[in-house]
Amino acid sequence: MFYYNWIVLAIVLVILFFGAKRAKRGEWNDEFLSLDQTKYLQGFIAICIMLHHISQKVSANWIDPKLYIPGLDIFTELGYFFVSIFLFCSGYGLYKSYKNKSDYFNGFISRRIIPLIVAFYTTEWIFLIARYFLKEKIDGKLLIQYLTGIHTSNPNSWYVEVMPFFYLAFFLIFKFCKKENISIILITLFTIGYIILGLNTDHNPYYLRGEWWYNSIHIFPIGIIFAKFEKQIIAFFKKYYYVILVLSIILTTYTFVHSEINMGVYSYYGETFGAKDTVHRRWMCLYLQELASFGFTLLLVLMNLKYKIGNVVLSFFGKMTLEFYLIHGLFVELFSYGFATEIDSIYRITSIPLYIFVVTILSIPSALLLQKLDNLISSLFVKKNKA
Repeated sequence: MFYYNWIVLAIVLVILFFGAKRAKRGEWNDEFLSLDQTKYLQGFIAICIMLHHISQKVSANWIDPKLYIPGLDIFTELGYFFVSIFLFCSGYGLYKSYKNKSDYFNGFISRRIIPLIVAFYTTEWIFLIARYFLKEKIDGKLLIQYLTGIHTSNPNSWYVEVMPFFYLAFFLIFKFCKKENISIILITLFTIGYIILGLNTDHNPYYLRGEWWYNSIHIFPIGIIFAKFEKQIIAFFKKYYYVILVLSIILTTYTFVHSEINMGVYSYYGETFGAKDTVHRRWMCLYLQELASFGFTLLLVLMNLKYKIGNVVLSFFGKMTLEFYLIHGLFVELFSYGFATEIDSIYRITSIPLYIFVVTILSIPSALLLQKLDNLISSLFVKKNKA
């Protein structure tokens, strides 16, 4: 069943490039980071993240050999690649909106931060209900932790937990610091501080639970820096396009392969075997993953500079990216070998094509309903803010 890797990868690439228009020689897709293009790209990444989470339930190397099913191995270690695109688009979009809209910070919290918080909690409580019906033993303390989000009931919600803090940091820094270059330095230092905190935090069930919380977050300020110096960077890309393209492929491939080797040698989990140099071990894994996710992000940007993507599938998923990202994990868990590996799921699907189909077909209407619910709840806060 290893051939599933290539079948699924081929389907994913067809979804991305179907209907795409390649710019002629000497010409470019000048709308490559327009709102529509970034929405299409995020819709594509949402699909990839779903496949990544499914792969962790069937083809990950840490799964009990009795439960291991080959076929999605290629997606298992690529989660931070995919999230890096979300982070780049977030940083880029925030800065461009800030520059192009004179009143952008008016109602910023209710418009940009509150919807993320609402989406996080509605999904958390949906997962909590699922845990209850699956008969997880939840005492009063754990119930409070689940309800408040201190202990996440959705094992894949870290991105939506973290981003409100980064959005708030962007808001405070760029609103009150009048010098843009200083603001960019400050948001970069904020990101570095967050990464250092992550490196010094052992794996736990609460915040900064593991390396996936910080191994791609550096792409957020990179998106801001790209937006700030976009004209100069794009001019440079156009001048040396194929040289940079080849270098980005080499950078991504080399650092990804060696990051996998380094994780086998050093490990992010030094605390589990009593290592005295745990932070150093994590750093030896982290810096290569940071370079790899940077290379992957650069590769996608260069691709978009030549190809104008867009089709009905990308458009559809691009309109509900956040909700699909948050809710698909419910069905990944319900039909895996165990719900969040802690309790029994309702039924284990062992056929990879069927597993992907069931998760997708149930996630789509759920995401649409979740979007309506989140918009309804968020609108209450917006009205209250306006009043």
